[in-house]
Amino acid sequence: MNYVSWITYRYLVAKKDKFLALINLVSILGIAIGVAALIVVIGVMSGFDRDLRDKIVGTNAHIVIERETGVKGFEVLRDQVAVVKGVAGASAYILGNVFLESGNRATGLMLRGIDPRNEGNVTKIDKYLQNGFKVQDLKAGSIIIGKELARYYGFKVGSEISLLSPVSGVAGDGWRYTFKVVAIFNSGMYDYDRNLILVDYRNAQEIFNLPLDIVSGIGVRLADIDEAVQVKSAIRGQVGFAYEVRTWIEQNENFFAALNLEKFAMFIILTLIVLVASFNIISTLIVTVTSKTKDIGILRSIGVPALAIRRIFTLYGLTLGLIGTFWGLVGGMTIGYILRETELIKLPQTVYYIDHLPVLIQLSDILIIAGSSMIISFLATIYPSAKAAALQPVEALRYQ
Repeated sequence: MNYVSWITYRYLVAKKDKFLALINLVSILGIAIGVAALIVVIGVMSGFDRDLRDKIVGTNAHIVIERETGVKGFEVLRDQVAVVKGVAGASAYILGNVFLESGNRATGLMLRGIDPRNEGNVTKIDKYLQNGFKVQDLKAGSIIIGKELARYYGFKVGSEISLLSPVSGVAGDGWRYTFKVVAIFNSGMYDYDRNLILVDYRNAQEIFNLPLDIVSGIGVRLADIDEAVQVKSAIRGQVGFAYEVRTWIEQNENFFAALNLEKFAMFIILTLIVLVASFNIISTLIVTVTSKTKDIGILRSIGVPALAIRRIFTLYGLTLGLIGTFWGLVGGMTIGYILRETELIKLPQTVYYIDHLPVLIQLSDILIIAGSSMIISFLATIYPSAKAAALQPVEALRYQ
């Protein structure tokens, strides 16, 4: 250990100077609390992003191919899309609004007509279904509803539901259709569980008075969700520009942009905590320089260069920042792990879409937070270490 490291170590330990030991501890705690807060909050924001993305793309297709007038001859288009590199599955769908008739009330719902044979290849709906029902078992005249809708109206498997179509129909009693509930899904996302219902696409064609060869669009599932942009280009080359092709990112662009902006804003705000904590390092170094003026004078008088004095106090401040950052990372990751595993904090689904506080701590976030903390700690050492290095031996020892 060279003399710079040895002197730095003595200042850090400060066995005989209780006050210096106390302000060292305060500096470390300030940095640690700021870093831990950053880790937890950014982890929660990342968790929200991941959970909401998984729920959105789990219930919907990764890419949709639509046309304003509807997709005619959809089976041919579906087969064309299915062979594109990166596509894991494709299925036709019909999307529209209907009304649920209950007593003397009518509630608006989103009806999705699906192809039971292929829907499981495009969405995760099978994973959300309760009681072992499979989406391929959906028959004409049957309906799948969400958990929240079932709870609100008291529907159960076997219940009958009356739907009112906004389009004049050609069967039944015109625009009222009765379906039997055969399954209930629970996606964990309140909006879907409350407002989305699924029927066979042929029933949907009947409800919206569509020809047998027309659907709203083709839903596509990707082998890798992060390759949505590249696969979209390949699909566009396959089907041409007569169709509108949109990725899951584009379908929810504003939503995810808001989440990313919120995450960035929280990072900036909470970085200010670390910035404020860095003033503890500045004050610690200033107090140390003031109290160790005699020591600095002696070191300078025996030939220790100003650069070495600067290095002592720079290393001193950086070590305080490093220790604080380390314990902040440990504390933040521990708190994040506890929140994730215990689901300790519950959330109202009607507000936050999910029922618990999600946490996702990513290595990239940890590196950014740790790097930011160390940069701030280094900047905090510049002024005090420069003042210490500028002390002349005569001035330092004049009143000693």
